[in-house]
Amino acid sequence: MGIKSIVEQNETTSGKIFDLSIQALIIISLISFSVETLPWLSEASQSILRVIEVGTVIIFSAEYILRILISEKPLSFVFSFFGVVDLAAILPFYIATGVDLRAIRAVRLLRLIRALKLVRYSKAVGRFHRALVIAKEELILFFGLTIMILYFAAVGIYFFEHEAQPDAFSSVFHSLWWAIATLTTVGYGDVYPVTPGGKIFTFFILMAGLGVVAVPTGLLASALSKARTEEDSSQQ
Repeated sequence: MGIKSIVEQNETTSGKIFDLSIQALIIISLISFSVETLPWLSEASQSILRVIEVGTVIIFSAEYILRILISEKPLSFVFSFFGVVDLAAILPFYIATGVDLRAIRAVRLLRLIRALKLVRYSKAVGRFHRALVIAKEELILFFGLTIMILYFAAVGIYFFEHEAQPDAFSSVFHSLWWAIATLTTVGYGDVYPVTPGGKIFTFFILMAGLGVVAVPTGLLASALSKARTEEDSSQQ
């Protein structure tokens, strides 16, 4: 069995072991990154975390290089989504190493991108992608209507509340924050209507907000069910 089949095919035993090993390293790396932020860590603990960081980066770097070498089109892989994610997962380590500038430490936040590496090894993500493809047209139409409703809500609340609350609803653009918070049923409470017309208008926007949450959920649930059915049929 060649290296290419182990790295790119997770149906085999070796491929599954490789995938699970990388997943475990990603999780270990993210946990160590979180532990590093604890203020009371001893020097010994920091040294251990440093060893874990160096070890995982070496393995991720080797994996990245290996994927380039076995790829039929190396440049296509480098500039692909997963290629960019793999590079971004290791690049902050090399940039920050040996640099004594405090500002450059912010680059280490990009280590969180390693979480995206888990996407590569998840069949559920592939199924979800297939569901998005199935429901693409309906979702595009729905989100287009949602943007229209969002704008309508901002304009409506502006006309109802502008005179009563000129600071909170000083323009349609300022009203968009209220519209987003209300339409998504979050309701932070930092801005709210005080006029009778504004309150009645808010009631209808809240009812529309329930649909904003429920409709895409139903579309994706149906599409996921269809994607699973297609996957089971192809396997049989």
